[in-house]
Amino acid sequence: MNSSEEFSGKGHSASGASECFYLETHEGLLFAVKGLQHPADRFIAVLRYVPDSGKGDRKRLGKAYRRLYHFADQEEYLRTSYPQYLAFDPIFKTTLQSVPKSSILRIYDPRRRLQDLASTPPESAIEKDALDLLLLLRKEAQIPLSALGITGSLLIGLHNEHSDLDVVVVGSEHCVKVYQALRRMLDTQSSYGLSRLDSEGIKELFAQRVADTYMPLDEFAKLEKRKVNQGRYRERTYFIRFVKDVDESGEAYGNVQYTPVGRTKVVGSIADDRESIFTPCKYVLSNARFLEQPQAPDLNEIVSFRGRFCEQVRTGELVYAAGILERVEDKQGPVCHRLLLGNYPEDTLETSRLSEPAH
Repeated sequence: MNSSEEFSGKGHSASGASECFYLETHEGLLFAVKGLQHPADRFIAVLRYVPDSGKGDRKRLGKAYRRLYHFADQEEYLRTSYPQYLAFDPIFKTTLQSVPKSSILRIYDPRRRLQDLASTPPESAIEKDALDLLLLLRKEAQIPLSALGITGSLLIGLHNEHSDLDVVVVGSEHCVKVYQALRRMLDTQSSYGLSRLDSEGIKELFAQRVADTYMPLDEFAKLEKRKVNQGRYRERTYFIRFVKDVDESGEAYGNVQYTPVGRTKVVGSIADDRESIFTPCKYVLSNARFLEQPQAPDLNEIVSFRGRFCEQVRTGELVYAAGILERVEDKQGPVCHRLLLGNYPEDTLETSRLSEPAH
């Protein structure tokens, strides 16, 4: 696959792989890179596929692979078989899945994968649909093809004809243009082959996510059906990640330290959702009221590195959130706190349970 590159471990900075890239280790494990900032010697990434001749239902180059969907399964697998991919991170003050650069066999670049696909005839119907969707986004948003990429199973050659179309848009300006174009096409219901998820699609998505994010089906459906970053294209489910360029993040690894304080629950108002389309996503929270300990009176931000929390709630809405309260220490600014979502199934961001009593 031309979208992969051999990794020598020399002269390669953290900017060489970021959100939506994939890494293949020497053992054949496949990890998805998370976030834009990484330590000098490794990439923060989560395990997605493992070689498994017995239970693997995906095949590539004659080898069977199994996907691990849930954090608990991923971390149990690594603890048991490859503990070197679980390491304490001194900046985030917790143990994270991550891949040392010395362990990387190949790096898979989403934009290079699209370039390869655009330069040669697609080999399958799903590859053709992926290419056509990206060409449609380029045309309607008036952005360069180089701002778009293919991630997920299509990036690493583990797709089948029922796989989702996983797309990435890079650069904040390009992201906004694609988002606006998508919303326009979905709202006008023109003949682009695009549509929002219907009730059956919502139920299928709920079944996939319920083990990782607990939420009532009716609240889940209410929030998901209004999203732009997911839907259907030619009867295939698509999911689009909007990712800033690394130099747009405004933060270098190590300049800010994050210390987990503990799990908590809070209600409040969304004051600004402009960063909600991006992965990682961010919401500005106002009038926060804690429902339990621990508490922090300066809490004004909800963040997540998981795509499922993108576009979750909107400016002006009253919300309920549960996650990890983190102390944020910036070398050039005051200490503050944020609520991090996505590391535990109990983490949530919704509009339904606003009157939950304190414990």
